Amino acid sequence: MTETWIILGATSSMARAFSRAVSEKGATVLLAGRDMDDLKTAALDCKTRGARRAEAVKFDARKPEGFEAIIERACAEEGLINVACFVGSMPDQSEIDADPSLIAGVVTDSFTGPACFLQMIAPEMEARGGGAVIGVGSVAGDRGRIGNYVYGAAKAGFHTYLSGLRNRLNRSDVHVMTVKPGFVDTAMTWGIEGMFLVASPDDVAASLLRAVKKKKNTLYTPFFWRYIMLIIRSIPEPIFKKLSV
Repeated sequence: MTETWIILGATSSMARAFSRAVSEKGATVLLAGRDMDDLKTAALDCKTRGARRAEAVKFDARKPEGFEAIIERACAEEGLINVACFVGSMPDQSEIDADPSLIAGVVTDSFTGPACFLQMIAPEMEARGGGAVIGVGSVAGDRGRIGNYVYGAAKAGFHTYLSGLRNRLNRSDVHVMTVKPGFVDTAMTWGIEGMFLVASPDDVAASLLRAVKKKKNTLYTPFFWRYIMLIIRSIPEPIFKKLSV
């Protein structure tokens, strides 16, 4: 059966790697983002790698009026529709502390924008009786930490939304997977001090494909972040308040 992947935030490093991987399997890919020149170049690369079709489409999480056009384009394709969300923004927490108006953009980019898109396309996925949603959150959403608590709060909200969507779409054989990456070599994490065991985007993309095929509900990637976050979540609040993690 033919498959179409809508890849939101397709200019990110993880999304590029994922686009290449599904293209090699012959999928149709709709690369959605704001930089159309970059996306068109990526679409050509996907075609050379074996994509059935590859197109660049305009997507801005802060402009939901543009979502319907992407959904209509996907609906023109036969077979199952899948969505992979790699959308988010993470200003330095000190910038947000200095300018709280930045919070709205972080929450829209990292939670409400992609959630709105998924809410709009869910009925079509239910009607087709299959497909998958990969929602990329973050380990930052597992506990509020001093270094990125606004971004973490947005991703925590996205995690909860995906859990509810998974419950709904499971009734139509549509699988929803929540992904919680640790440190990945991307533009978002470039220059951040204190990172360790940084994963490559290609390794992350491969882990996503393996996990969604197995219909995992939640994926920590790389895998050891599940145990790191278990420890962080287990620290009592009186102690946690004194730590800089």
